[in-house]
Amino acid sequence: MAAIHCESLSGTSHSQVTGLIGSVTTFDAEEQRTAQRVSTMGAAEMWTNLHPRLLISLDGLVVMIALAIYAIASHTLHQRRHPSAAIAWVVTLVLIPYVALPLFLVFGTRKLVRRQYGPPRAAPIAGAGTEAEWAQRLAAAMDLAPAASYRDLRIHKDGKEALAALWEQIDAAARTLDLCTFLVGHDPLADALCEKLERKAHSGVRVRLLVDGVGRLLEPRRDLRALSAAGIEVALFVPPLHSPLRGRLNLRNHRKMVIADGAWLWCGGRNLAAQYFEGAPGAAPWRDLSFDLRGALAGRALECFERDWAFATGARVAVGEAPPEPVSGPMGQLFPSGPDQCDDTLYSLLVMACFRARERIVAVTPYFVPGNSLLMALTLAARRNVEVNLIVPARSNHRLADLARPRALRELASAGGKVWLVPEMIHAKAVVIDDSLALAGSANLDGRSLLLNYELMVAFYDAGDVRHFAGWMERQMRGASRYVPRMPGLVRDVAEGVVLWLTFQL
Repeated sequence: MAAIHCESLSGTSHSQVTGLIGSVTTFDAEEQRTAQRVSTMGAAEMWTNLHPRLLISLDGLVVMIALAIYAIASHTLHQRRHPSAAIAWVVTLVLIPYVALPLFLVFGTRKLVRRQYGPPRAAPIAGAGTEAEWAQRLAAAMDLAPAASYRDLRIHKDGKEALAALWEQIDAAARTLDLCTFLVGHDPLADALCEKLERKAHSGVRVRLLVDGVGRLLEPRRDLRALSAAGIEVALFVPPLHSPLRGRLNLRNHRKMVIADGAWLWCGGRNLAAQYFEGAPGAAPWRDLSFDLRGALAGRALECFERDWAFATGARVAVGEAPPEPVSGPMGQLFPSGPDQCDDTLYSLLVMACFRARERIVAVTPYFVPGNSLLMALTLAARRNVEVNLIVPARSNHRLADLARPRALRELASAGGKVWLVPEMIHAKAVVIDDSLALAGSANLDGRSLLLNYELMVAFYDAGDVRHFAGWMERQMRGASRYVPRMPGLVRDVAEGVVLWLTFQL
């Protein structure tokens, strides 16, 4: 407290001096109380009393930290992104950093492996001078397993044939039975499937079932613990509450395959639920595409399953290289795509295939949001008089996908491509290029399937089998209506752009 000098009090009455001393004493007590309040003030109260300029500085610091984390993670982990995805992340990190940064840390990783530099795998060629050589060379450059022979290919014409082939395969399994699916339904068909698997496990067959973690949430009523109690090995692929250090929540396993004894493959777009085969009670089945085959190509699928199983369970499973096989009979090749591949294998194959097409491209997919490079390849093929036919449902089961697709459909149709709208839900995924290449499996023609999900497509190089796949797809056009592009209004055009921007990773 300031000292009161005697000379400053000269000529001052006793009452005035007393009042002055009281005022100083009161000021000193108030100062002490203020200091006590400041010392006991909580962090939250101090934050609310900060000057607005200081708050702006703190927000700017958080934004800079968020952008630095994004840049460092993308560069060091080689996370190549579509330009729209990169712009969306940056804008979101700037506008709402406190929300976007945690989301980026959980969802922002697209690749979980890094490139191993070295010579590519040797690629056995299906025959000198064949049209399939370029695809095999591309696969070798991306370090994929070489093509392998197969036999007894059956393309299931409908859900009944697909189910009969699946039951036949399960019943014939003598040693091992491995299943990978996005979801297992809770319906009579899935109940029958689980009963068959339990009987196989009781008979001494090793049965493994790999189900996606998010797919499991879509059918929560299916009791997987009962399957485990029956002797079936069950694993979830990155459950939603799983630590993001081993995987990211939005990187889903969408591969669908059943492998018996390592030599019989059942594959395609069908999940293990009634709607993909014979239909749910009171509902028509979806149109879908699946096939089965035998031979060395099934062994390649088993290698893929083993890697997925090891990732999901934490086991260390060494997958050895298969010995070279003689080139005899039709040849096929697995094209796995997703975070476990350094390259965007399937996307690269599709883009190059469109540029190499000479006569026709036929594609069927439930969701068509292909990305700029693939869309440009398709439209350029149509402009150079390649017959391009795209088959999609008039209305799919995902409203966002339907809202996001009109721009791409208009551009393809305006370039001369033919878009066919199937009245029922069609869930098939396949592409045919001329008579040289057919792709069938689990991948949709959208960004999530092509750039994020774990997917599996099988490439067929035999001209006869390629024509068989093309025939199946052409039959789906019967009864379909031709899409006619119409210029959207301003509101519709803006809405489509917003949906495309918001759903870059959905």
